[in-house]
Amino acid sequence: MTIMAGLATLAGSIGLYPLFESGAWFTACLGAVLAVAGAGMLARRLRVPAVVNLLFGLAGLLLYLNLVYAGESSWLLVPSPESLRHLDELAGNGWQAANRYAAPVPVLPGIELMTAAGVGLVAVLVDLLAVRLRRAAPAGLPLLAMYSVPAAVRDDGISWLAFGIGALGFLALLMADARDQVGGWGRMVTAHRQRDVPLAGAEPAPAEPTRLDVAALAASGRRIAVGAVAVAVLVPAAVPGLQPRGLFGIGGPGDGGTQTVTTPDPLVSLKRELTRLDDSIVLTYRTNDTEAPDYLRLYALDKFEGDRWTYTDLDSHPKDRLDERDIPRPPGLSVASARQVTTRIQVRPEVRDMTFLPVPYAPSEVSISGDWRVDERSLMIYSLRDSAGGRSYTVTSRRAEPTTGQLAAAENYPDEIVSRYTQVPRNVPQEVRALAQQVTAGSTTALSQAVRLQRWFTLDGGFTYDLSAPAPKHGSDLADFLLRSKRGYCEQYAASMALMARMLGIPSRVAMGYTSGSEVRPGEWVVRSRDAHAWPELYFDGTGWVRFEPTPSGVGGQGTADTPSYSLPTITGGGGEGDEAAPAPDATSPTDDSSAAPQASTPNRNDPDAEGGSTASDDEDGGFSPAPWLAGGTLVLLLVAAPMVLRQFTRRRRWAGLTSRSSASSGAPRGGRPGPPGASPGAAARRLPPDPAGAAHAAWREMRADALDHGLEWRASDSPRATARRLGESLDAEGARALDRIARAEELARYSLSRSPEPPERLRADVRTVREAFAASVGLRARWRARLLPPSTIEQTRATLQAAGNRALDARTRLDEVGARLRDLPARLRRR
Repeated sequence: MTIMAGLATLAGSIGLYPLFESGAWFTACLGAVLAVAGAGMLARRLRVPAVVNLLFGLAGLLLYLNLVYAGESSWLLVPSPESLRHLDELAGNGWQAANRYAAPVPVLPGIELMTAAGVGLVAVLVDLLAVRLRRAAPAGLPLLAMYSVPAAVRDDGISWLAFGIGALGFLALLMADARDQVGGWGRMVTAHRQRDVPLAGAEPAPAEPTRLDVAALAASGRRIAVGAVAVAVLVPAAVPGLQPRGLFGIGGPGDGGTQTVTTPDPLVSLKRELTRLDDSIVLTYRTNDTEAPDYLRLYALDKFEGDRWTYTDLDSHPKDRLDERDIPRPPGLSVASARQVTTRIQVRPEVRDMTFLPVPYAPSEVSISGDWRVDERSLMIYSLRDSAGGRSYTVTSRRAEPTTGQLAAAENYPDEIVSRYTQVPRNVPQEVRALAQQVTAGSTTALSQAVRLQRWFTLDGGFTYDLSAPAPKHGSDLADFLLRSKRGYCEQYAASMALMARMLGIPSRVAMGYTSGSEVRPGEWVVRSRDAHAWPELYFDGTGWVRFEPTPSGVGGQGTADTPSYSLPTITGGGGEGDEAAPAPDATSPTDDSSAAPQASTPNRNDPDAEGGSTASDDEDGGFSPAPWLAGGTLVLLLVAAPMVLRQFTRRRRWAGLTSRSSASSGAPRGGRPGPPGASPGAAARRLPPDPAGAAHAAWREMRADALDHGLEWRASDSPRATARRLGESLDAEGARALDRIARAEELARYSLSRSPEPPERLRADVRTVREAFAASVGLRARWRARLLPPSTIEQTRATLQAAGNRALDARTRLDEVGARLRDLPARLRRR
């Protein structure tokens, strides 16, 4: 029971999988369950009261958590005040992270600790109720509580597979408890099936103790259990439900009051998009922009917390709806340095849970149906209830077109911008600050420093674009990326440049969304999942937030990324004497093989044959794609043809080997003689006399299947002769005679050893004759059903599954007997 309680808890914890970005949490939970199980077994060995059993379980869980998460500051296995403080601090960090991120959350140490502790507490309660108190049914309540967490948090609920695994784990716990309670009354009655009564003349089977056959009862219990799980899985799919409000999700659908908006971790979503194998289309759009369109932004991450970038919590009000107010003017952007662009965007219907709207920065007007709101500080467009999937909307935006002189002359920043966008945590290594100053040495304006940083990442620093690089989880990870590994993807590049800019006093943030994608025809663009991107935005007075591109582009980097033109010209430090020029990236300059110029390998967006680009195919412009229909049609044909193919396979298998048996399967013939001199043993084994009795049984079974396929009544209680007489009444004379020969052969094969039945070739021809007679005696519908959907295949499949279940039950019974003997072994040894 201890093992079953632990397995039931682990099975129930499978439902937590959608809450995390990886499965690393499960190992910690497995250790917690094992620790609780061990403590419970020790408590029961000592025969302590139930309350003390509970304390043992809690103590075992605490020792495990202390050893794994605070082992360096504890006294061997014993927690110390310092280790307990460390656990408390780690749990606090996990609680803050859980409130900040939405599912799927990163498996940070604090979140992992909370998860292991939660699953461990459930294991303590299940062990106490099911094992110590012998109340397995109430033990389902803590398991249900664990299942309710993802059901309440995730808008899309929990998968049927995870629910089925948890439900089967609980049913297995109930079954183990029932078997133990029945076993307490005495020796368990095993569920082995009785041997069949031997046929007349056959050698009797060895005697063995008579055992009660309860396989049918056990099979009924299994069917009820599996049926209950199936109903619980299938019925909710057909019942309209309510949309839950996510604790980690994006709030709820309420209309009134202030709501705090959260969302799935943008950086986790970015990595997931970039590593998708299908590279599916996310959206298409048309624009009147004569130049390459700007990026489509989803998020603006304005807060660096020492290990990752995130955004300040959004407080959503009803007044923030787009239909209730105008979009605020972007901070710092003057009308003189911007032009108006109109973009018509169509998001594909397959896109799910896109609750932030991809728009070009800076939006001034968005026409879209639904409850969409704007954050006045970052101009992010979001919804509390709607998703962008399948929607079309129009965005009017102001696109900044600063000149080099304007950016170089921007020196002063508003106090609000400085206080908000230049903060750097104290735990960032000083090596990063020193590196930023070293890279920008000699540059005296913010623009020249930004250009030098961008060039260092794309050309001079020796960086390599690598999607397999892990996301940074600590401030030291970014330092390792900048100083040692120099391998990563856009997240590391954007995060590092924005951080270094802040250390130089330049207001910065990280934007996330999609690149402009690939042009499929003039003015029409396609954005795919691998166009997901992150980039830094730096603030310049008079222009506002300006995009830079430190990520390598082209074949060796982010394929559709492009470098803004204002960061390409040669920038001087400030025109003063002694200022050193900061040469701009040159697409024709020689570079190291591991890095590429920002535009040296960028595909030609107007050339559909360019590498990394896209062709103007029907799939890209949202037209008809035959692939899904072909795949679906093929699957339907396979499902329809499966019963017919199975019937043909069964028919061939029944007759195979009857006219030329193998000694390996049927043994040496009675009275068989050795082969001719010089013949090999294998040849003699391959050429044995036919097996008339086996052919008679095969013919009878095949005839029975044909009768069932054509909808004829089959009575298991009838003898072969009675069956032939009843079925032959509806057949023609030839069919009735063939059926009579098959029945007579079956009778002789069953009950007589002295007379030989019909030869196999004759019986096979008789079966074919009877099949044709059956078809002639029924209607057209029954004939087609016999060909396409033969009922005998269903019966055969059911019998196969029942036999497999009986074998599994027999194996389980034998294991129970072995376990009982092992448990009783110490007592028997003491009695001796």
